[in-house]
Amino acid sequence: MAEASPQSAQPQRAPVAITAVDEQRAVLTFSGALDAHALPELEELLSDRRLRQASTWTWDMTGLERTDLACVYALLRAVMRAPETVSVTARVARRAVQRTLRHAGLETVVTIEE
Repeated sequence: MAEASPQSAQPQRAPVAITAVDEQRAVLTFSGALDAHALPELEELLSDRRLRQASTWTWDMTGLERTDLACVYALLRAVMRAPETVSVTARVARRAVQRTLRHAGLETVVTIEE
């Protein structure tokens, strides 16, 4: 009988989570790789009703190593569906992630901080 590898025995950490939320602000923290495998979880999280109640969204992407366009477009759709009063700031450390966000046009509706 084959033994499970130590990596598969550990639970996989979600690449995005709501780490703080109240009526004023919501903080989403991203880490690792945000790609097609994470898209269903990302879309479900972005439809969380608590986000609709917050007037400011902060996306902490400093731990995000890479993302793909499908996930960035999901972020863009969430901002476009949000109430007009919501302001969104993305804190991004890696240049490759910044490039992908800008390539998708996210900087037109989101403030991107380095």
